[in-house]
Amino acid sequence: MSCESLEIISYGVDETIALGQAIGKQLQGGEVIALAGTLGTGKTHFIKGLALGLDVEDVDVVTSPTFTLINEYEGRLPLYHADAYRLEKADQLAALGFDEMCSGLGVVVVEWADRVRSLMDDYKPINIYLEHRGENERALRIEKLPSYVKMEIEHG
Repeated sequence: MSCESLEIISYGVDETIALGQAIGKQLQGGEVIALAGTLGTGKTHFIKGLALGLDVEDVDVVTSPTFTLINEYEGRLPLYHADAYRLEKADQLAALGFDEMCSGLGVVVVEWADRVRSLMDDYKPINIYLEHRGENERALRIEKLPSYVKMEIEHG
């Protein structure tokens, strides 16, 4: 069972990272996360938080794999971080081993998931949409969050 939709406002990079960390701590493996949002909405910061929550040792190495397309980080669970920004169609992500990543016990997160939505939907992803609301304010709309992930966020 999952939460249909939840909106959280982040008032800065630290809060976006903390939100990712709170979710990452509760993930059990096998989750697929689809991130969508324009440039500068905090997608990579959110993923740094996920990495923290998954006990990735050096989160400073977590960067958007715009040119490498996929980065893998070792932690409590493997974290596969894909970037679909430069892809023209979903088949290109599939050719990079997306099915294999999703069939394991790791966590798969895709930035610019809207570009490969047809492939993503087969895996019933947790959808996270990030949107600018102000200079330091972002709205994160989370859809299909598993019921075992509890969200209790404090600002400040």
